[in-house]
Amino acid sequence: MIIGESERLCIRHFLLSDTDYILTQLNDAAFIQNIADKNVKTKAEAELYLQNSPLESYKLNGFGLNMVQLRETLEPIGMCGLVKRPELDTPDLGYAFLPNYWRKGYAEEACNIVLSHAKHNLKIKEVLAITLPDNTASNYLLRKLGFKRDGVAQLYGFENNQYRYFL
Repeated sequence: MIIGESERLCIRHFLLSDTDYILTQLNDAAFIQNIADKNVKTKAEAELYLQNSPLESYKLNGFGLNMVQLRETLEPIGMCGLVKRPELDTPDLGYAFLPNYWRKGYAEEACNIVLSHAKHNLKIKEVLAITLPDNTASNYLLRKLGFKRDGVAQLYGFENNQYRYFL
């Protein structure tokens, strides 16, 4: 299912065939440092991650993390979507991009597509975003998107900045 498109991007639900991208993204050093080590090291583990995380979330919540692809080539460049975490009272905007696609505006573009989909299709009125205090790029992006910092949240054993956005 396609979540949305722009001139440059196509955002769609993950498929079980997206294991190569998942292995690359989840083992990227910046992903591990800024998000978490998901301990996904094989294709079988990547498939299990897809089944138990985004695909399960689509069924349970009607949303989840999505594949972000370049529209012209369909090359996978990142993930972006909403996550319902048990620790948080509201869906959380999550995103990660492969390093070759940083600082090109793709994350902002993808987040805007996901937030528009949340507002217009899912009728969600409020979204959180969580990021480490020293993740300068993510803190900047969230403020640029219009998120307001409203406290801290413990996630994966770390204290994170918590942002809130009203749709």
